[in-house]
Amino acid sequence: MSERGMGGGVPCPLCDEIFPAAAIEAHCSTCGDQPASSTRKGQTSASSTPNSKPSNKRSINDVLSNKKSEKPGSAKKSKQDFLAEGLSKVVENGNDHHKTAEQGKSKDKEKHIPLAELMRPKNLEEYMGQNNVVGDGTQLRNLLEGDNVPSLILWGPPGCGKTSLANVIATRMKGKCRFIKMSACTCGVAEVRDVVKQAKNEQAMFNRRTILFMDEVHRFNKSQQDTFLPHVESGTITLIGATTENPSFSLNAALLSRCRVVVLNKLSPESLFEILERALAAKDIDIIDGENDIFQVVENRTISREALTYLTNIVDGDARSAINTLQLVIESTQEEEGGQHVDLNQVKEAAQRSHVLYDRTGDQHYFMASALQKSIRGSDDNAALYWLGRMLKGGEDPTFIARRLVRCASEDIGLGDPTAMPLAVAAFQGCQLIGKPECDVLLAQATVHLARAPKSHEVY
Repeated sequence: MSERGMGGGVPCPLCDEIFPAAAIEAHCSTCGDQPASSTRKGQTSASSTPNSKPSNKRSINDVLSNKKSEKPGSAKKSKQDFLAEGLSKVVENGNDHHKTAEQGKSKDKEKHIPLAELMRPKNLEEYMGQNNVVGDGTQLRNLLEGDNVPSLILWGPPGCGKTSLANVIATRMKGKCRFIKMSACTCGVAEVRDVVKQAKNEQAMFNRRTILFMDEVHRFNKSQQDTFLPHVESGTITLIGATTENPSFSLNAALLSRCRVVVLNKLSPESLFEILERALAAKDIDIIDGENDIFQVVENRTISREALTYLTNIVDGDARSAINTLQLVIESTQEEEGGQHVDLNQVKEAAQRSHVLYDRTGDQHYFMASALQKSIRGSDDNAALYWLGRMLKGGEDPTFIARRLVRCASEDIGLGDPTAMPLAVAAFQGCQLIGKPECDVLLAQATVHLARAPKSHEVY
């Protein structure tokens, strides 16, 4: 037996000194903190003290550097090492549990968010359908790429991308300016004044701009809109307003002179198809060309191209309606043994329209009346009947339509068919006598007669 083992002493794994069994734990807890010049006994009894003779003591760095070369199980760990390892494992387990919980919460949260909201574009490359506004080489795109956002009024029908464009601007300007999103449906002048106050502080203290996005800005009356005027003019805030109403009627002329009006059109079926393709890719759903496509993968989620094309044509340029309808079809379709497939009949059932976009006092009122008269002028009886049906379905006053027909009988037909005027006047009187809904046949008869009649502009 070696001298070190005699007397019942226990060697320290850090400094190789011999200590009594009762004192080794207290020594190991402070051994790493002793100075490098401390000494040890080479050979001693159980009652010897640790600093009686000089020795070749190893520093803690030497011990740690040699840990990798030692065989597993040969190195002895101190109490501090065990405590540190246990604490690190607890922290790691806690972090993993926290990450798992956060991921679960985010997935549960996304379940309640509409697919149209999840699929909003994050940059200009993903923003589709408005190439005339933000396409390559356009003025607005050049301004946005140069991080120079002017005050804008985004005017367009529902689902054309007004809010999405504002979100793209917010993402692009993140960190460079402060972006605040509000809605005129839920806020008032007091909230706007608070934003202006904060914008002044941001500009004075951090020299940072503030962009205020006001959705449905036409909901503010003319006196409320005056709140924006001095602050937009001075540059305290950059206003981006979104509206579905004609700005010439719904907004102050003074506010329009300080902002640039950007007209967003209805999305074309081709643009809607690209948007729906992106949404289907996010849902891992493939598009097939036919019901019996030989390339269809078994147990895969698919939708027919015919059904997707029908959906893009029935939503009237509304991307939000198209994506929400697509989500409704997908969630209502049962998964079968061969997978999940969406066909044309399912899309037709989900895309039934109970209303048409029409406003008796807004732009649609005049747009459709003009479309009806131009269809008659172009001798297209089918188109004339279509616009007549849309106006009646939207709740238009039949006498208003009859007055337009009387005007057409004189302006467009004139001397080409002298019987057109008496027929139009008779239809007008009939509408006054019998009213809705029976008067629709009278209007249809007069509309088809005027469309097929020869045209003459001699008098007009």
